[in-house]
Amino acid sequence: MRLALLRYMQLSALLIVAHVSHAAAPLPPLGADSAQNTVSGLSSGAFMAAQFSVANSASVAGAGIVAGGPFYCAGLVRMNGVERFLITATTQCMRPLGDAPSGALAFQAAQRFADQGLIDPVDNLKRQRLYIFTGAADNIVLSKVVAQTLAFYKSAGVPDSQVRYVNNVNAGHALITANPGDLACSANAAPNLNNCGFVQSWDILRQLYGQLKTPASKLSGQLKDFDQSEFAQKGYTGLSDIGHVYIPAVCAKESCRVHVVFHGCTQEDSNSIGNRFYTTTGYNELADSNRIVVLYPQIRADSERNPQGCWDFWGYSGKDPTEPNYYAKNAPQMSAIRAMLDRLNSPRN
Repeated sequence: MRLALLRYMQLSALLIVAHVSHAAAPLPPLGADSAQNTVSGLSSGAFMAAQFSVANSASVAGAGIVAGGPFYCAGLVRMNGVERFLITATTQCMRPLGDAPSGALAFQAAQRFADQGLIDPVDNLKRQRLYIFTGAADNIVLSKVVAQTLAFYKSAGVPDSQVRYVNNVNAGHALITANPGDLACSANAAPNLNNCGFVQSWDILRQLYGQLKTPASKLSGQLKDFDQSEFAQKGYTGLSDIGHVYIPAVCAKESCRVHVVFHGCTQEDSNSIGNRFYTTTGYNELADSNRIVVLYPQIRADSERNPQGCWDFWGYSGKDPTEPNYYAKNAPQMSAIRAMLDRLNSPRN
């Protein structure tokens, strides 16, 4: 009995040491340029990119939205029941039988929220640069939904010269790559990385930042894990304990800019996709040669609240399911990502 107890204690000690040795370091302050923060995402990550860039429009210079609907989409169709936001998010905001939720009405909601101080003033949107993409073969988030994302920004007064809207590629529901091992271009299946013969992340970054240098053939920097738990603020965010950040070598010493990439549902690194989303999609290569730090925050799948590992665009992270605030600056995920950006924008120690 004593020998068994001793072995148990030794094993427990080893497990504790192993856990500590694999604990991620804090996200470092890098003195990045806060005027050049940008975001992008796929699917639920695209909804998140849209709502984050609208709510924090004073500190976000642009957004790449791949297969995502307009700001506050899940709140635009009113119906009875506690779960009305979830129902709208998974029907009207993805595969509506009739018209998609209106981008013009979404902008009216944004104006109202700005007047209430829940989000930044909407006039900031006029200076943002946008990349908006819908695959012609996408049967998960239909093109007519994404068209309302464009309508939202037109209602906000964003000039056409600042928007690249792509709807003529026969792509399925995916972030697009040129990787031979990825799915066929028109596929609508996990891991939602499709080979259409071009690197979409490069198109996104070029649209958001303008003229950029050629992608690096060999990465100079480091892809690091960081501790996301410190950004939970003692509440439920749905975040994994560990996120990832790519820091080009030059950015470890000199000021750069930050691009945040939101993965889609089932694309978190704890899923079968592993690290493919943040190592094979091309962001790091173009960022490396253009002084861009790439932040890859991670969501954890939750069997009760969020079984598919999606970003919150209907309210699962809120305290009150009847009146969720997922779209507001102080919402759990929104404030956590903003705190991560603030850390990267802070002066080095």
